[in-house]
Amino acid sequence: MAVAPAFAANPDAPVEKTIYIAGDSTAAPKRLGVAPEVGWGMGMPYYVTPRIAVQNHARSGRSSKSFVDEGRLATIWATIKPGDVLVAQFGHNDQKSQDSTLYTEPWTTYQDYLRLYIDGARSRGAIPVLATSAERRRFDRDGNAYQSHGEYPDAMRALAASAGVPLIDVHAQSFALWQQLGPEETKKYFLYTDDGRRDNTHFNAPGAAAIARMVANGLLATTVLDPGYVRRLDEDIPVSWFSWPEKTLDYEPTL
Repeated sequence: MAVAPAFAANPDAPVEKTIYIAGDSTAAPKRLGVAPEVGWGMGMPYYVTPRIAVQNHARSGRSSKSFVDEGRLATIWATIKPGDVLVAQFGHNDQKSQDSTLYTEPWTTYQDYLRLYIDGARSRGAIPVLATSAERRRFDRDGNAYQSHGEYPDAMRALAASAGVPLIDVHAQSFALWQQLGPEETKKYFLYTDDGRRDNTHFNAPGAAAIARMVANGLLATTVLDPGYVRRLDEDIPVSWFSWPEKTLDYEPTL
């Protein structure tokens, strides 16, 4: 099975390791038809040096369960190497109890599926990293942000602690940022567009850049990446840096 090549920040530089991203629409690459929507994984190459490649396998509508069931995790196992990094961020779609193809229960099946990512990476000499879901834009009438992911972030935090896995708490960091910014300023990070789109889950370029920076900082803080592998953590990604192809690279799952 042919797999699309990893995207490196500088194609001419030697790649020493690869960051694989497994996740849902908040991380996934986006095609031209949905611009200006941006997944945070699209911003990761900006914050890592040319010695790091990024393979963004995240896809819209996936949960920790469906990503496995569709063979997408198996596709990652086909190319991941010792020393590579697997960042898994799920939770948005695991909540959908009405859909049996997606739903997991926080303290049982959700953790069970996440263990597949952890154990599979470790068995291949790669480093598993768990990242809690970015919080949605939710405010009450008094302008206070409130959380929308139930027990899933706590279940992931507990699993990371018990399994000794690096954790990037994107949920806590994004929630704090939205609370700091408030109802109006947060619209600048989500899909509030002139054509009337009002989306409190998915990001535009500034929002995706903010989350990508959290992830890059987390990889540095947890010592998953050495300082020589990250860069520009004090910068926002210029909107002009992002591009939306006619069609995104798709990694064909092994079914």
